[in-house]
Amino acid sequence: MPSSVNRRLMAAAAATGGLVLLVSGCSYLSGGDGGTADTSDIDCSPYEQWEDTGGTVSIYASIRDEEGDRLEESWADFAACTGITVQYEGSGEFEAQLPVRLDGGNAPDLAFIPQPGLLERAAEDGHAVPVADGVQSNVESGWSEDWQGYATVDGDLYGSPLGANMKSMVWYSPTFFNENGHEVPETWDEMVELSDTIAADGTKPWCVGFESGDATGWPGTDWIENALLRTSGTDVYHDWIAHDIPFDAPEVEEAFDLADGIIRNEDYVNGTFGGVDSIAVTSFQEAGMPLLDGGCALYLMGSFYGAQFEDDVEIGEDADIYGFVLPPLEADAEVPIMGGGEFVVAFDDRDEVVAMHEYLSSGEYANQRASLGSWVSAHQDLDQSVLADPTDQFTAEVLNDPDTVFHFDGSDAMPSSVGTNVFWGGMVDWVTGADTATVLESVESAWP
Repeated sequence: MPSSVNRRLMAAAAATGGLVLLVSGCSYLSGGDGGTADTSDIDCSPYEQWEDTGGTVSIYASIRDEEGDRLEESWADFAACTGITVQYEGSGEFEAQLPVRLDGGNAPDLAFIPQPGLLERAAEDGHAVPVADGVQSNVESGWSEDWQGYATVDGDLYGSPLGANMKSMVWYSPTFFNENGHEVPETWDEMVELSDTIAADGTKPWCVGFESGDATGWPGTDWIENALLRTSGTDVYHDWIAHDIPFDAPEVEEAFDLADGIIRNEDYVNGTFGGVDSIAVTSFQEAGMPLLDGGCALYLMGSFYGAQFEDDVEIGEDADIYGFVLPPLEADAEVPIMGGGEFVVAFDDRDEVVAMHEYLSSGEYANQRASLGSWVSAHQDLDQSVLADPTDQFTAEVLNDPDTVFHFDGSDAMPSSVGTNVFWGGMVDWVTGADTATVLESVESAWP
């Protein structure tokens, strides 16, 4: 998920687990004309297995601006040492344009796909190629089975995970909590009791914002997905994503009801912005800002949200801003983690493409990219000591906990005609007055 040196410029964050940033104006098109880059100041020993590979590799993704610059910087030494020219293109229309390019015979060599549903389509349509043996080995040793499963189609692995984020995080102000004697809740009921206490003191406890341009509504899907995992568990969640149960199943209605108790509770929302209907027009980027001055106390948003705060905002367990994992319904119950990430998918198997893919799937790459800041991977070889941001450290700790079962963002995993279209719109309808049954039936009827 997005972050940046200038945190405000991260405004167009990831609606789908990917990034939405402007095309990079900075170039680290490393490798230059193939082997001519000056490597005298570079330790090339980590890249010896790909020495003198040469050639050109095109990469297409949604990652732009500062994040795009950091990506290019992250593989600059690799490219210089191997003689590979990397042509990187970040696009704000990635999800829409990638299928067009694939169907038109204009596929990139590699793409960073943030939606398992889109990855599956690229594989089933015969555009993507199964990963090479070196990538397969890296993925099997570097990521848990659940992550591998999201890139597996008909038994073949078609992608390697790259970045990761956690979307089960409640942002809060430790300063506000300490000043008012509040404690981080450990169950959903404790969270509701805390919300009641804060509301009784005259503060709307929750801030919520669904506005995100063309992707408006996606933060609402995160609420429902997190609620469903807590009310019905893993099996129902995955059956729902796969449409083995209908979108409007009773279990899903129960999840809506759980979220309803907070999102559409006029006593709880929407701190400093207005009533419940203000959620639809409050951008998710600005929605959490009232945490800084006591305008609200709680905000469910992805781990990437830390990049939204100005540099003078201290993030940490005893600082201005921090986060906790959305609690389970009952004490000591399994705490489901939902989130997103990107997968590197190849559309060619030339030697230089395989070399680049192997590097991107390695623990060495994960540590190199993480060392540049504002990025987390679920790679099990990630050295968490290279993470400078406390929320990145917290996120990595949760994602890499062997007891964590990671659930991919459901709307990203559904067919795009449902998950990133009707479902998003349905959440807007819901917070502006539509009843739950109508919204559920509308999304169900759109399933292909």
